[in-house]
Amino acid sequence: MSLRDQLTEIKEKGLTDIKQVSDLKKLNEIRVHLLGKKGPITAALRGIKDLKPEERPEVGSYANKIRDAIAQAVTQHRDQLEQAQLDAQLAEEKIDVTLPGKPVSQGQPHVIQQIIDEFVDLFLGMGYEVLQGPEVEEDKYNFERMNLPKNHPARDMQDTFYISKEILMRSQTSPMQARALEKHDFSKGPLKMISPGIVYRRDTDDPTHSHQFHQVEGLVIDEHITMADLKGTLITMAQKIFGNKFDIRLRPSYFPFTEPSVEVDVTCFNCMGKGCDVCKHTGWIEVLGAGMVHPNVLNMAGVDSKVYGGFAFGVGPDRFAMLKYGVDDIRDFYLDDVRFLNQFNKRGN
Repeated sequence: MSLRDQLTEIKEKGLTDIKQVSDLKKLNEIRVHLLGKKGPITAALRGIKDLKPEERPEVGSYANKIRDAIAQAVTQHRDQLEQAQLDAQLAEEKIDVTLPGKPVSQGQPHVIQQIIDEFVDLFLGMGYEVLQGPEVEEDKYNFERMNLPKNHPARDMQDTFYISKEILMRSQTSPMQARALEKHDFSKGPLKMISPGIVYRRDTDDPTHSHQFHQVEGLVIDEHITMADLKGTLITMAQKIFGNKFDIRLRPSYFPFTEPSVEVDVTCFNCMGKGCDVCKHTGWIEVLGAGMVHPNVLNMAGVDSKVYGGFAFGVGPDRFAMLKYGVDDIRDFYLDDVRFLNQFNKRGN
């Protein structure tokens, strides 16, 4: 048998073996056997030395074509086997997308954040802007610009944490009022703002006090603002948070940054004004402080107090949440007990 015939026979047998194999491992073994250094093609080509010189190029070229044909056949069959293997795997691991999925536990805003969001939504709808400032504040803005000069006895009520003599953790969000008053251009309209945020006091933690809590303070400055505007705003706010059945009353009080100043009470949520142990049989519960902005606060910010005036108020979302939901210990809000927090859904109900 001639060398060319030997190569043809190797090709035909090899292609037949390749087509019949159904296993990738076996296919690779055939590839190594046919195309390897110890394979039949290599062995047959050792006989080229016995050919006439003019026949050697033709037989060598023919051998290379056979190598290429076998290699191509291996590649094609390997692709077919891999695809078949993938199809079988997909069929075996098929997912039934019609089955209901596993429920995913979804978080929600903290109950105090829900209360803050209610305030923000309300006042944005009334044309206020929301301003947020630094929790590390200057004494000048936290106290002095609020008509609380150094050594003023009223500072004791708001004793806070000092970083230096002039830098402290803010005890109220009022500093943003002073900053806004400095920057506002009253020729373009009134200043209407609220400032929500965290504040700090040197209080001993107990059921009704915390060294860290939240405030939402509001400020309106324009010409011809009166106490009636303040009362109308506070009634709207109380009814938004507690419901339309609630009313407010104003009692004279003292705050250094407002004059006159008032304590604001809301209808007792427990007895609806009839009198009970919760409200000490008055029918009212104290919820916030407010008043007409002191002229000194305006003058220190460069605002002419003879032309402009307005009102300010400060609300504690923590206290509002306690009253709204009957929570008797403010510390419950900060313990991150999911069993407690899950009682309040996203709408704050």
